[in-house]
Amino acid sequence: MYYRWLDRWDEHRLRRRDDVKQVIGLALDAHLVFPAHEYAGTLESFCESAELAAASSENFFSLTDLIAGARVDGQWIRFRSTIPTGIAENEMVHAKVTRAASGDHAVIVFHHWNATSRSASLARFLARQGLTVVEIAMPYHLERARPGAHFADDMLGPNLGKTLQSVRQAVVDGRQLIRILQDMGFRHVSVLGISLGSWVAGLVAAHDPLVRKACLFLSAGSLADMVWTGGATRHIRASLDGKMGIADLRRAWSPLSLATYTARLARPSLDVQLLLAKRDRVVLPALSEEFVGQMRGAGASPFVKWLNCGHYSLTLPPYAISAGLDAARFLNSKMPGQVPAGDHGERL
Repeated sequence: MYYRWLDRWDEHRLRRRDDVKQVIGLALDAHLVFPAHEYAGTLESFCESAELAAASSENFFSLTDLIAGARVDGQWIRFRSTIPTGIAENEMVHAKVTRAASGDHAVIVFHHWNATSRSASLARFLARQGLTVVEIAMPYHLERARPGAHFADDMLGPNLGKTLQSVRQAVVDGRQLIRILQDMGFRHVSVLGISLGSWVAGLVAAHDPLVRKACLFLSAGSLADMVWTGGATRHIRASLDGKMGIADLRRAWSPLSLATYTARLARPSLDVQLLLAKRDRVVLPALSEEFVGQMRGAGASPFVKWLNCGHYSLTLPPYAISAGLDAARFLNSKMPGQVPAGDHGERL
């Protein structure tokens, strides 16, 4: 009885914003992400360029030499994104800081798709555990929303080039924020991502050696497969159906797939935690299971926790409490490669 109610509650949340999700058709806009490539204007040439970008992802997600100055004002860090988009609001990054009473460990939180507020309760809880929480606004969300927009379809949608540009911007913004936090005196910076934010957090962790811990809520490997099969993205699949298939979408968004970077995520200096939902209809459990297998196949040993809830009901007790406690324990555990106090022997 309880789980039937829980599933109905998740279904209601899943359909809550269907009225603003529009079927608008496929767009490539390759010039937003592949300006240096000779582009023939076809889906095939787009996919070829995307695969080249994935193969040289250290360049695709690289920081510029010039790091923009940051303004730290009370609870806020603000800086200009180094990736221009033509939307002034989106080019200013806003991150809210909830400080721990002491400690030198900061956690950057990447929120879910179409978030309309930050996770204040999660931030307060982690801060009480000694972790300073920095909640960044992802592209086209919160303070960065495009004027007049009712939905963050610029971040994730049937415009393949715009989605690549937006996720790339989110990753580069996150890497920039890591360096700002280091300049502020934080010795350790971890990342925590929720749903779409987990892809961003995972990409940051895969490409930035300064990240030692990554906590991924409601995640999987292939962003393309999540969009193709998930209940929250039916309008995106409807926009693409008949114009491209799932194999094409996997190629087009290969730079955004965590499965592309399992070797990077398996590096010895990084610990990864996956908090997943057994009843998820947005990120299907089969996709999450496949990603866990891919991680282990690459030599990683991720900390995996399955909760018997859905994508949205993770926010309800007791699941939210369990997820918060597990994340805090993981983030506060010793860093990979760190020798415990009093232990000066060799590690095998």
